[in-house]
Amino acid sequence: MKMTRCQLRQRCRDLEAQDKKHRRRITRLEKQMVELQTRNAELLNSLAASKKNSRNSSKPPSSDIVKAPAEPKRKPRGGKRRIGAQKGHPKHERPDFAPEQIDHAIDYRLDCCPVNASHELVSTDQIQTTLQQVELVENPFVVTEHTAYMSWCGDCGCHHSASLPGEVSAAGLFGPRLTSFVVFLKGRLHSSYSAIECLLEDVLGLNVSRGYLAKLLQKASRAFEAPYEELLQALPAQPTLNIDETGHKENAERLWTWCFRAPAFVVFKIANRSSEILMDLLGTQFKGILGCDCYSAYRKYARTCGVLLQFCMAHLIREVKYFCEHPDKHVQKYGEGLLDSLKGLFHILHRKDQMSEKTFQRKLDEAEEKMWEAALAPRSSPDRFGGRHPPRLVENMVVRFINHGEGYFRFITSPGVEPTNNSAEQALRFVVIDRLITQGTRSLRGRLASERLWTVLATCRIQKRSAFEWMLQAITAHYKKQPAPSLLQKTADNQS
Repeated sequence: MKMTRCQLRQRCRDLEAQDKKHRRRITRLEKQMVELQTRNAELLNSLAASKKNSRNSSKPPSSDIVKAPAEPKRKPRGGKRRIGAQKGHPKHERPDFAPEQIDHAIDYRLDCCPVNASHELVSTDQIQTTLQQVELVENPFVVTEHTAYMSWCGDCGCHHSASLPGEVSAAGLFGPRLTSFVVFLKGRLHSSYSAIECLLEDVLGLNVSRGYLAKLLQKASRAFEAPYEELLQALPAQPTLNIDETGHKENAERLWTWCFRAPAFVVFKIANRSSEILMDLLGTQFKGILGCDCYSAYRKYARTCGVLLQFCMAHLIREVKYFCEHPDKHVQKYGEGLLDSLKGLFHILHRKDQMSEKTFQRKLDEAEEKMWEAALAPRSSPDRFGGRHPPRLVENMVVRFINHGEGYFRFITSPGVEPTNNSAEQALRFVVIDRLITQGTRSLRGRLASERLWTVLATCRIQKRSAFEWMLQAITAHYKKQPAPSLLQKTADNQS
């Protein structure tokens, strides 16, 4: 049926109204889609963040409260592996005490023949069995009473007093060795004052208060002050330094423990978490290479003072593994490409001894080039990673490589520089354990004592010294008002 002009006009008005209605609906749906896409991205990032653990991020292992079920282990050939030492494992035995270390020797000989008492026995020097036994003595300490008497002088008409030796008065109740023992328990074994008090009373029969034990630690702190300051002064002259930091509690104040790992010693410093600590300890005269993570304080110090950085490859590997497990497929693809290039780099590093120096360097250069290609792939091939606006995680990593990428490969051109920051992290692990047990410090005096004690223990461990013997020498020298032994004495030996 043919429509009239009026009907056509009405039909047009109806279609225009429907078009406006559809346009409003499309606009509303587009807005909802953008909101849902944004919300979906937030949920994906939240889901990915919840999957962060010590394996794919910088989180400590203690934060892995809920761990995924372990993958089933492949059964070894020949059945279940038995507990204990395995077949072919070399036997390890403690060496016997030297003759000069033996205090008592008891010989056992037969009085008569065990078969027939009427048989005549002839004693020989042939040894059947020797057992060396160590035991605590009933009173494992000596008590020395120092008495100063007064004398009457008839000419002066007064008494004159003899004085105690200065080192005796300085030591007080506990001598240098017992003081060193208490400090060793406090520092190396992370013992509380209550635990040390209990040990001294129950095992040694010494009844002292926790306050007195705290005073002993302060005496040791003063004895360690000069060697500690000597190490601080030596930091700017080091060719390489690995630095890391961890949180520290001091009452309600949030501080940080900084670890400076030099080739032959370690220094700990408790301060705020900013680049100021780097300026205070290293200043502008440091010309070595800093091994560290990507924390902004290191980048700011390097930018201000022109210092070269070596970023930790282990941190980068964990970040890349996090990318590979991310729900976003573009982040996954980017992470997988970076991870493959990292595997290639470390495949070469682990086979350094199997190549000539020239071949090793050539393959390192090739591996570095592949890493650059993988890191900057979103710039050269944007369509593979979400177009002109890739995911935020990918874009941040690309920008990091553009601005600071050279810091990941400093170890290739600088001999003696490690690709990871493991040395500083391992030195700091001891402090983290101490913090978890002792819950930090309460005053400036406690902070200084912790810094110095941790420095002594970590440095002696690196130099393969006895920390107890060094502390004994330092405390004895302090009581006698003599210079303490240096913690730099073995540095020259290690470098020669």
